[in-house]
Order: sequence, then C-alpha cells, then structure tokens
Amino acid sequence: MTMQSLTIEVCVDSVESALGAQAGGADRVELCDNLLEGGTTPSAGSIATARKLLTIGVQVIIRPRGGDFCYSDVEYDIMRHDIAVAKQLGADGVVIGILTPDGEIDKARTAALIELARPMNVTFHRAFDMTRDPFRALDDLLDLGVNRILTTGQESTVLEGAELIRELMRQARERVIIMPGGASERTIRRVVAQTGATELHFAAPKMIDSLMVYRNERVFMGGEMRPPEYLRATTDPERVRTLRQLGGH
Repeated sequence: MTMQSLTIEVCVDSVESALGAQAGGADRVELCDNLLEGGTTPSAGSIATARKLLTIGVQVIIRPRGGDFCYSDVEYDIMRHDIAVAKQLGADGVVIGILTPDGEIDKARTAALIELARPMNVTFHRAFDMTRDPFRALDDLLDLGVNRILTTGQESTVLEGAELIRELMRQARERVIIMPGGASERTIRRVVAQTGATELHFAAPKMIDSLMVYRNERVFMGGEMRPPEYLRATTDPERVRTLRQLGGH
C-alpha cells in the first residue's frame, strides 16, 4: 500500500475543519454537524460553502438526530429532503443508514434513499455496526448497490473489529468498498496491515482557543456535558498529513 493508493476520508463538523482536512492531504471529507452526537446532517449553508471552497470530495451525512438508526416517518421525510438539498448544492455523495427495529437493514427505505441520491455516490455508515448479522447486512447492501460501508467491525475500536472487517472484505469480493473508521497515529499501520483496506475514515481534531476577549465564565450555552465554552475543535492539517504518511508505509 502506498500513500497514493490509500484513500483518506476525514470526518469534519465545520467548513473550517474541512479546509484543514484538505490542507492536510485528505481525498474527501464527510461533512457533519454535532460530532459529539456521532454526526448529524449539516446545514445547507455549510454544504454550499464547503462545495464552493473545497476541491476535494464532499460527502454529506444524512442523519436527522443522534441516537439509534430506527427512524420515524417524520424523520424519514426529513432525510429525503436533506438528500435532495445535498444533491442540489453539489455534494459528491451522501452517507446514510436506516435499520429496522430487529437490527436489520431497512431495505425498502434505504433503496428509496439511494434512488433519490443518484447519481451521487452512497456510503452506508456505522449503522452497519448495529446490525444483528453483519454478513446478512453486507448481502443486503450489496443487493441495494451502495458504494461503500463505513465500519469498525461491530466493535468499539477498529483494531478490535479488524478480523471481522477482513472477513467482510473477503465476502464482498470488491463489489463494495469496506472502509474502516477510527484509525489514529498509533494504529493506522496495523489497521491497514490487518484489514487490507484501501480507504480509511478518521477524525483528526485539535482544540483551538476562542477569538473572544471578553468572557463571561458564569454562563454556558451547551448541555450537561459542559465542554469548554471558549475552546472548540477543528481539524488539524498536520495530523491528517501524518496519518496519510503513516498509512502509506
């Protein structure tokens, strides 16, 4: 595996982070909002601005809320509308995932979303990791014609799931891209070696200080987790560059 043949996708939750990923050598970004929730659909403004400023691929996550992947009819309608918006604004692809209450791929609604998304490419996200039977889920997604599947091998870390990822790649026989998620500087070489993956998905954040000079430390605008009010995360181009270099050796 060489640096040139390894495709790098960076998960970002702002256009500023997307620009950082591009500066670090990413091939594309997965544009999200609310990464603390695992990523939700970004605003139309974020999609439009990212498309205007980026020369690399832009994948837009279509996820109306955090939590599980069993969606109501209202949430499904939101997803349909958001896919249409992403297409209109020039996204290269969308990232989706819908499950049944029994932990299987919701084939009917997934098929409808894929049809709506084309000719954009379609990634099925880590809803895959919540399926009851990953090999049945893989067969369902092959039937549906998704372009790639993002997974940590149904484990909390990609190294723990590496064996399953390798087995999924064998079963897929290059009919769909299996994209491991969550590699770090410490693990990326092992992830590539143990899975044989040609595409990787990860975040590469760093914390930056607020531009605010006046700071009211008594007030907090978030929820109970209380992240620092005057620090925020953005993508670190140097981390992206380092991960790309490490993954290529």
